[in-house]
Amino acid sequence: MSESAEDRTIKVGELARVEGEGALHVRVRDGSVEDVRLEIFEPPRFFEALLRGRRATDAPDITSRICGICPIAYQVSACAAIESALGIEVDDRALALRRLIYCGEWLESHALHVFMLHAPDFLGYDGAIEMARDGHAELFERGLKIKRAGNELMALVGGRSVHPINLKVGGFHRALGTEELRPVAESLRSAREELVEAVAWAGGLSFPERRIETEFAALGNGDGYPIEGGALHSSAAGPIGPEQFEHDYLESQVPHSTALHSSHRERGHYIVGPLARYGLGFDRLPPLAQEAALGAGLDRVCRNPFQSIVVRCVEMLFAADEALRLIDAYEPPPPAPPLEPAAAAGCGWSEAPRGMLWHRYEIDREGLIVSARIVPPTSQNQAAIEDDLRGFVEANLGLGDEQLQWQCEQAVRNYDPCISCSTHFLKLRIDRG
Repeated sequence: MSESAEDRTIKVGELARVEGEGALHVRVRDGSVEDVRLEIFEPPRFFEALLRGRRATDAPDITSRICGICPIAYQVSACAAIESALGIEVDDRALALRRLIYCGEWLESHALHVFMLHAPDFLGYDGAIEMARDGHAELFERGLKIKRAGNELMALVGGRSVHPINLKVGGFHRALGTEELRPVAESLRSAREELVEAVAWAGGLSFPERRIETEFAALGNGDGYPIEGGALHSSAAGPIGPEQFEHDYLESQVPHSTALHSSHRERGHYIVGPLARYGLGFDRLPPLAQEAALGAGLDRVCRNPFQSIVVRCVEMLFAADEALRLIDAYEPPPPAPPLEPAAAAGCGWSEAPRGMLWHRYEIDREGLIVSARIVPPTSQNQAAIEDDLRGFVEANLGLGDEQLQWQCEQAVRNYDPCISCSTHFLKLRIDRG
């Protein structure tokens, strides 16, 4: 029997050094992939239950604790949902400042993933430290420099770089003066120069052949590349608003995961995140990012998940350029408007580095949260990741155990789910026969 036709079982008992706890199981029978399970067994943290009975104005700070890498995403989505519920009109200058701090989060999150977690996969190292020691110190330092620029921007606008404290429903606790933004602009200009080279470097990596046809979903907001607000656009249908999301998209529990799986009620699995944003929003990228992307070998739509590392570099280049544009045009926003508690419900979303993040809150007349629902990017992508793994393994059964293990790791890490935040996390065992 040829190797591609053998029975094989790929088992990963525990994904070590990750943001979360999970395992991977792939069963091959008679040369076909019979079963794929990305098993998430981390105990639920019940944030939605913790929010009940708390003031609606507490939601941004509480939900930001869900993730230390993308707290701004949780704060902005929570603010948007509560502002929608209470009918609060946020000043355009405050919205611009939110977009600015969000650029910092994209920089620090993408830089961590690209240079510390994903690059070693392509260069043949177990981790970033080994990569840096073996002739790639300049690449490692480039990642740190870009990440530092993002962290500095978050700390300046948000009060600190991890779980910032300056955002609030309706605006900000303190608006920065124009002169305060100048020092971080220097770091951003330097990061932008580094990122032009980073896009070219990423485009020169060797990528396994892979093409997925999964539906893309990402926000779109006028002429700008999606970060916060707007309607949800799809590669398969017209745009919808945040209130329609829970009617069109379904979350379901599967036996092998404590994380819910999301799917469109009619069209099935879909993908959020860099590939979706890029594929649906290429025309809204600034010329600098468009030229860098095409020069690195990307098409206007990218459907090879292994090239997501290039797309993330393009998004970092955009984020640095966009942050500088926002700083040049910055005007301090007025104080946030006063809040009038009312019995209401509202939805809001934004584009976390990993993809669209949706919040919904129901509030009573005293301003307390009655119910909360949060749909993060990882739960939206989880079923699609399993689909991709199924197709990838089936197309590469001719690979030996070691090479299949290596590329399975890459295939999962392409999506940067929270549970994959490590440099080398799959402990793979393949049982043949």
